[in-house]
Amino acid sequence: MTLLIGAMTIGFILSLLALGILISFRIFDFPDITAEGSITLGAAVAATLLVRGVGPLAATFTAVVAGMLAGAATGVLHTKFKINGLLSGILVMTALYSINLHVMGRSNIPLLSSTTFVTQAEGLGDRFLHGAENFNVFGWEVGGRDISVLFFSFLIAVVVGIVLYVFFRTDLGTAMRATGDNSQMIRALGVSDGNMIILGLGVSNGLVALAGALLAQYQGFSDVQMGIGMLVWGLASVIIGEALVGVRQLGYTITGAVMGSVLFRLLVAIALRWGLDPNDLKLITAIFVFFALILPGILTKLGTRKAGPAHA
Repeated sequence: MTLLIGAMTIGFILSLLALGILISFRIFDFPDITAEGSITLGAAVAATLLVRGVGPLAATFTAVVAGMLAGAATGVLHTKFKINGLLSGILVMTALYSINLHVMGRSNIPLLSSTTFVTQAEGLGDRFLHGAENFNVFGWEVGGRDISVLFFSFLIAVVVGIVLYVFFRTDLGTAMRATGDNSQMIRALGVSDGNMIILGLGVSNGLVALAGALLAQYQGFSDVQMGIGMLVWGLASVIIGEALVGVRQLGYTITGAVMGSVLFRLLVAIALRWGLDPNDLKLITAIFVFFALILPGILTKLGTRKAGPAHA
């Protein structure tokens, strides 16, 4: 049960990564791979500030700002310098590797002795649960602190999801969504599609950096390699979420991304429990995303072939 609770906690934290990728890949149809660098940037900035005595709220907020600047840099390269979107993301992601090393000063920063959101959530949980250390849930012993951190991560995911939903229904958010749907139309209305892309990628990578900052605080360390493969993991969560909700409406899509992240982490935890070699994890993830991407097209073709003779 502890393994499943830990998987759900990480799932809610990485749902912020999924929401960020949802914005860039689905709303803007922009192949932004900056996420693999910005999630590490968020972790690096937060960890560096935390070990220097900065409070968790200020450290996490600074990490979000850093991620937004990284995403905006990708947008500027693409819109102002006319560099291909994929190449823009590669350039920024490559630069972020060195930047992250400079921010941390070394390849790894432990946070075991620092005050983080996790320690604060555990403290609040102890007060609310009156110091109870363990609970019996369906015959399983569950730690009170694990429950506290799980609830905190769930609350963060819910709040961020609601804020995103409200934001994308404002005039600015609607303009950003319209930019992804039809950039020519939005230009005809007098709105700069370039500025919308820059802002959108900034918001996207700000969420990714937030996920990195919270993940570092939950795991107790920040590592320069922690972003490798995270883009595929986030994309897998988005795809699973779309399959779960079945529609592309804004509220359902945001909810689906969160659900997909949690479900994907649970599937990974179960697979590891059943003996999956951790070295094969990213390979299995990549194969899964591949089939998830091509499956809708295959089903559409099969449906067309079956409908053709019947219609004739």
